[in-house]
Amino acid sequence: MGKINQRILGKTRIKVSPLGLGCWAIGGPLSREKEGTESGYGTVNDNESIKAIKHAIDLGINFFDTADVYGAGHSEEILGKAIKDYRDEIIIATKFGNTFDIDHKKIIGENLSHEYIRKACESSLKRLNTDYIDLYWLHCWSVSKEDLISVRDTLEELSSEGLINSYGWSTDLSDLSEYFVKNSNCVAIQHELNVLHDANEIINLCEKNNLASVNRTVLAMGLLTGKYSANSELPHNDVRGLNAPEWVKYFKDGRPAPEWLAKLEKIKEMLMSDGRSMVQGALSWNWARSNNTIPIPGFKTVKQVEENIQAMEFGPLNNDQMKQIDEILGERNFVYTMDE
Repeated sequence: MGKINQRILGKTRIKVSPLGLGCWAIGGPLSREKEGTESGYGTVNDNESIKAIKHAIDLGINFFDTADVYGAGHSEEILGKAIKDYRDEIIIATKFGNTFDIDHKKIIGENLSHEYIRKACESSLKRLNTDYIDLYWLHCWSVSKEDLISVRDTLEELSSEGLINSYGWSTDLSDLSEYFVKNSNCVAIQHELNVLHDANEIINLCEKNNLASVNRTVLAMGLLTGKYSANSELPHNDVRGLNAPEWVKYFKDGRPAPEWLAKLEKIKEMLMSDGRSMVQGALSWNWARSNNTIPIPGFKTVKQVEENIQAMEFGPLNNDQMKQIDEILGERNFVYTMDE
């Protein structure tokens, strides 16, 4: 497993590989009906996706994160096919809350009713070809306190029936996260975290309450791979392309945003210390940020999976490297809790 130990999935005591893999990109095309924006990563090769997942398992990865809405069910189906011979060894996380049109690959809206959540869970189980979901995420960004309690009650019901083993919330709203954590058996929060975007309040919440901090956007939607320049253009059917939603901050008008490229240029050398690639440096930063973090970079190819996994051979950045990056960016002030 390299220089970094397995991590614990919050209060579950389940050991997961220090790196998970996010399965949004392998879902393929997806758009939002209401806004007319893209929500997928363009075309995919399903055979390559399955090969990449199996290769990751062979290399020691046991944690995969998807959602029912990724590719309007397609990501779950592909993951289900890839892991069918390994199910007992694998920890599957998937999400609910978005309604979608499977035939037209469109997100239609949100639904958090008791009936809908049960139906969504049953549909995910079928697509994943499994009897249970290890970690079931609430996938709606902002939810009222009243609705959070209703969602919790439904999740507890699904848990008591053995359909899910645990649950959490994918959001970046720290106040509502804290409310949910205090009033439920939530074991994890999934949130954005990368070297360019810290999440101090949610990290503190996870550390204080023994929760897993599952990190999405760890490569800043691909910006931290180093393969994009100011002249790079993303395809129209890509969530980062011309039809990108407003919340896509690292790319604007189908190109990398200049202010983020400038920040990356300043820390590039630090990320590539000790022989790491930029991707590996970015992942190493996440591990150093807290002992609770579990980064889940996306992938489309076997090659990308290999590069992500090789980051485990390097382990976390050291405290000096972390402090130097902070000094360069000049924006944050927190204490690292990584093991030496």
